[in-house]
Amino acid sequence: MSKKHIAVLGLGGVGGYFGFKINQENESSKKYKVSFVARGETYQKVKENGLVLLSPEHPVDHTHPDAVEQNISDVKNADLILICVKEYDLENICQQLKEVISSETVLLPMMNGADIYERIRKIIPDNVILPTCLYVASHIKEKGIVEHKGKAGKMIVGRDPEHVSADVDWIVDVLKESKIDFDFKDNSLTDIWTKYIFIASFGLVTAKHNSSIGTVYTDENQRAEASEIMKEIKMIADRKRIALDKDIIQKTFEKAATFPFETPTSLQLDVNSGKENNELELLGGAVLNFGKELSIETPITQEIYNEIKAL
Repeated sequence: MSKKHIAVLGLGGVGGYFGFKINQENESSKKYKVSFVARGETYQKVKENGLVLLSPEHPVDHTHPDAVEQNISDVKNADLILICVKEYDLENICQQLKEVISSETVLLPMMNGADIYERIRKIIPDNVILPTCLYVASHIKEKGIVEHKGKAGKMIVGRDPEHVSADVDWIVDVLKESKIDFDFKDNSLTDIWTKYIFIASFGLVTAKHNSSIGTVYTDENQRAEASEIMKEIKMIADRKRIALDKDIIQKTFEKAATFPFETPTSLQLDVNSGKENNELELLGGAVLNFGKELSIETPITQEIYNEIKAL
C-alpha cells in the first residue's frame, strides 16, 4: 500500500505551526509523504533551510518535508490537503485545487470564518471538507520562520455535514500522532460560530475606531456596536439551526476581558495600515450575505462595513 500523501498549503502563522508539528513527527515515523506548498521567498528559504518554528514546545526548530513545491499544480495525488492560506485567497486556491485533487482527497480548511465551508463547497462540490476552527497565537517572523507564543495551538475539527459517514479516522490519527491539541466532533459548527461571533464583532468595531479589544469592552459606544453585531450574527445562527449559548453575547464579552487591554485585531491592523487585502469580507461581508440569503436585517453590520470600506 502506498503512503498517504499530506500537503500543507501556505506556511504562514497557521500552516507553519501545524505543518511543522505534522512534518516533524513524520520525519521520524516516515509514515506519510508530506509536501509543503509556499510561494516566492518562503519557498526558497524552506527549500534551503527547512521550515523553522520558534516555539516553547519544540527544542528542535527545523523540519524538512519530503517535498517543497511552488505551485499547487505540482502537488500530485494528495490524500489530505491543509488549506492554510489567507481567506481572501480562498476562491483562487480552490480553483487551482480543483485541477489536481481526486475524488478521494479530503480538504481541511485552516481558517476561522462562518462561511469557509460554503465557499469551498461552491467550487469543489463533491469532496469531503472538514469544518474547522483554530486557536493559535503564531505569526511569520520572517519568510520561512514562524514564531509561536502563549499556549499550545488548538484545533476543533468536525465531520463534513454532507458526508457524515466518510472515514476520516486516519486523519484523526495524524493529528494525534503529531501531538496536536485537537477535539474531533461530529458537529463543529457551534464552535466555529462561537469563535466567529467574537472575531467578527470585535474585528469590525476595532477596525472602525482603530481601537483595541479592551476599548471595545469598556467604551459604552463601542461595546453597544459590538453587541448589536453579535445580535445580528446570533439571529443568522438561530435561523441556520446552529446552537449557540443563550447568553453568548455576555460570554463573548467575558472572553474579551481575558485579553490584555491593548490587544489589537488583525482587521484593525490591516485596515489602519492601509494594507491592500484584509478580512472585511470574512468578518462583515459574510454576515451581510447570510442576512440577504435568509432575509434577516443586518443594519448595524452593514453600517460599520460601509464605514470601514470608506476608510
